[in-house]
Amino acid sequence: HLVGKPDYLVQQGDMIIPIEVKSGQAPSAPYDSHIYQLAAYCLLVERALGKRPAYGILHYRNRSFAIDFTPVLEAKLMEILADMRRVEKSGNADRSHDQTSRCARCGFRQACDQRL
Repeated sequence: HLVGKPDYLVQQGDMIIPIEVKSGQAPSAPYDSHIYQLAAYCLLVERALGKRPAYGILHYRNRSFAIDFTPVLEAKLMEILADMRRVEKSGNADRSHDQTSRCARCGFRQACDQRL
């Protein structure tokens, strides 16, 4: 029940590395949401190709970060996915931010009763 695709897959030796490209300037440290998105791609690469990537890369306009795909990161990702599924089943997913610009770009804006 997880789908998605990274912007690039790069082969390094016998390992496939997912790369996610972000259009903005790099923050001082990658955002958690970007890290978990990349972790999800690492998991999908492992499941689809049968080889676990040791890391993935977040590439911003001016800087890149290599993010290790550790068992701890995978466990946290699995917790987040389980939480998302619980909320989805409950039918009560509340908006998770107070940023009007985020709402303005959201694909669910027209159907959302919590839009800003």
